[in-house]
Amino acid sequence: MGGTAVIVLSWNGAEDTLACLASLSRVSSPEFTTLLVDNASSDGTASLVRRAFPDVEILELPRNLGFAGGNNAGFASLRGRGFETVLFLNNDTVVDSGFLHPLLDELKKPWVGIASPKILYMHDPGRIWYAGGVLRPATGLIMHTGIRMPDGPRFSVARPVGYATGCCLVMRCRDFEAVGGFDERFGMYGEDVDLSMKVRRRGLVVMYQPLSRLWHRVSASSGGELNLGRQLRKSVAAMRLFGKHGKPGGLLLYPLLLPFRSLLALLRHQLFLRLTDGDAGDRKGGRA
Repeated sequence: MGGTAVIVLSWNGAEDTLACLASLSRVSSPEFTTLLVDNASSDGTASLVRRAFPDVEILELPRNLGFAGGNNAGFASLRGRGFETVLFLNNDTVVDSGFLHPLLDELKKPWVGIASPKILYMHDPGRIWYAGGVLRPATGLIMHTGIRMPDGPRFSVARPVGYATGCCLVMRCRDFEAVGGFDERFGMYGEDVDLSMKVRRRGLVVMYQPLSRLWHRVSASSGGELNLGRQLRKSVAAMRLFGKHGKPGGLLLYPLLLPFRSLLALLRHQLFLRLTDGDAGDRKGGRA
């Protein structure tokens, strides 16, 4: 397998970015090239990274292009350099030293189009944030498998899933180009699910590989998941998704289900707070 590029997208959050790059520096095999795409941060992220990690390549964007635009710009800057695979990684993550091999091994299978790792809460490292994704267009359901649940054997089996999360996914460069990369019309949320749906429509599968692990800084106690604005943005993204991919049932039902989804999120959030003492802040790297 040819070379791998790891694209880390950042927008402020320099402390998170430095921790992420430090964890990548401990991944000794296989070799890869790290590209930091800085979405016009105002906190000096690029300068700090240059001093701390001189081997990391940096692409400084003149303005914040968002998650999809930033990642697409990073990928475009690597064209012509012979990379075979590309891994997209949020800056508010810390990776396991052995996280890369299992993901690249999945891409050796010709029927696998995207591979995604097990992702755990950074502040509660034994608890799942992503162990696969469930996608049901008929009802508009888009949900991480295992979210907020303790890690266990049932989350330790590799399997095809509905979608990969943009927090971390790896795919062949030729496949990313073939599907047109991330759709920048989404603005916020839905770009990763859309990418997964485009890959699946090409007859490839999205594979969850739990032998690969990383930890993600996610808001657990601030109620961020219940924020009305965030819920509305997710609703708009879902309607765009199912409209784009020809799922009128999901397009019509999703807004009607939003109040019930919010109530379910509230109940889950309260249960989670009872089970944990998390106090993590929410500093999503590439999402403005």
